[in-house]
Amino acid sequence: MTAQSETDVVGPPVPEGAAFRRVLLKLSGEALLGDQPYGMSPDKVESLAAEVKRVHDRGVEAALVIGAGNIYRGMQATAEGMDRATADYAGMLATVLNCLTVQDALERMGAHTRVLSAITVSEVAEPYIRRRAIRHLEKGRIVIFAAGTGNPFFTTDTAAALRALEVGADAILMGKNGVDGVYDGDPAVDPDARFLPELTHLEAIERGLKVMDTTALTLCMDNGLPIYVFGLDDERTIERVVAGERIGTIISTPRRDA
Repeated sequence: MTAQSETDVVGPPVPEGAAFRRVLLKLSGEALLGDQPYGMSPDKVESLAAEVKRVHDRGVEAALVIGAGNIYRGMQATAEGMDRATADYAGMLATVLNCLTVQDALERMGAHTRVLSAITVSEVAEPYIRRRAIRHLEKGRIVIFAAGTGNPFFTTDTAAALRALEVGADAILMGKNGVDGVYDGDPAVDPDARFLPELTHLEAIERGLKVMDTTALTLCMDNGLPIYVFGLDDERTIERVVAGERIGTIISTPRRDA
């Protein structure tokens, strides 16, 4: 047995009635849309924030990464032909808008939060520092990671995998819109698409399943980080997953014996 590294993250015990001690919730920007074509639905934001707070009230330490599809969808025409790096930076700024919106909803419900940004926006968010993020979680604050990884050419999926590993999360919880898990095809266009309750990270990569991008899946596979994929159409789905209920798809890699 080797001595524990000073960079290893030692988290709290698993709270009673929960399956995890610390989780990272990955939401797409579309999760904030509601019935709108783009932008944010106040009702949807309130509903998601209330569910995150209930999870946190269970004693589970919670961090969030939120995409920007709800804002970026409205500027797709403008983004066509834009330099890729410039477009990615615009997307990072869009995630900051979403994070501030969710932060405001959570704090109006009495939650204590911190937004940590990978790009400098010091007037509205703290800079991302790994040890500071862990300390906020230990202090009982909900941490919201903004601006992806801070680098172009990387998605918020990769940011979610990276931040989850950095803060020692037990799992990534990935809420999807319109689907209740992972399928072997697109159920919106293929009525014969088959639901997959379990698969490995490698299977998801080799089969080209559009769960997360390949970089994110590889990070999770190499570090044994499970991903729970489920739908957001029903209320309290996140709570049910946190409580250990078998919902959606589990993507994991069996551990090798040391």
